[in-house]
Amino acid sequence: MTTIDLHSEFLRAELFLTSGQPTEAVAILAPVVADYPHDVAVLELLGRACFESAQLAKAEQAFGELVQLAPADGWARRALARTLERQHRAAEAATHHRMADALGAPS
Repeated sequence: MTTIDLHSEFLRAELFLTSGQPTEAVAILAPVVADYPHDVAVLELLGRACFESAQLAKAEQAFGELVQLAPADGWARRALARTLERQHRAAEAATHHRMADALGAPS
């Protein structure tokens, strides 16, 4: 039986994402997310990969969980806001943009 090296899979997913292959990154992250569903780094990478591959419901879920885990993370708030905007939910996005601004996150 082969065991999966989750750290290697995380790094491989990151490489696929930075190489412009976000859909593959999402697929590679599946076992990592299954084992570490509340890990901030895993959720951030998953959210970015989902956002870049236009899997917006999954991106919203990942960024929403990230905001729940780290409410003072301005980057996470901004990412969630942008995801909501892409889903034509500007009113919901505005709240997170205001929070990101208050936290000093770049726009």
